[in-house]
Amino acid sequence: MSDRLSTTLSALADPTRRAILARLALGEASVGELAEPFSLSVRAISKHVGVLEKAGLITRGRDAQKRPSTLDLARLREVNDWLEAYRRLWEDRFDNLQGVLKRISDETAK
Repeated sequence: MSDRLSTTLSALADPTRRAILARLALGEASVGELAEPFSLSVRAISKHVGVLEKAGLITRGRDAQKRPSTLDLARLREVNDWLEAYRRLWEDRFDNLQGVLKRISDETAK
């Protein structure tokens, strides 16, 4: 997986990482704070954070001994843009299907 979209989607495939992103949507947090609601070790959460950082979904800062993580929305926008084209495609198909069903309904009503 060398392209950015594949790396991003791979990072998003894990429910723990999605939960971490949901938490970071509320504001920055340290790895220890991110680990609190999980029954995983801080080390395991740190690995998840590393995957999210590598995918460009979060950034990590430095505040004395603490390294707070922050959500970075740019990659999520890229995923949204990619999905948007498919959403429009399906909406067009449903609109066409609705037209066909209406014609059939009109013809059978006669």
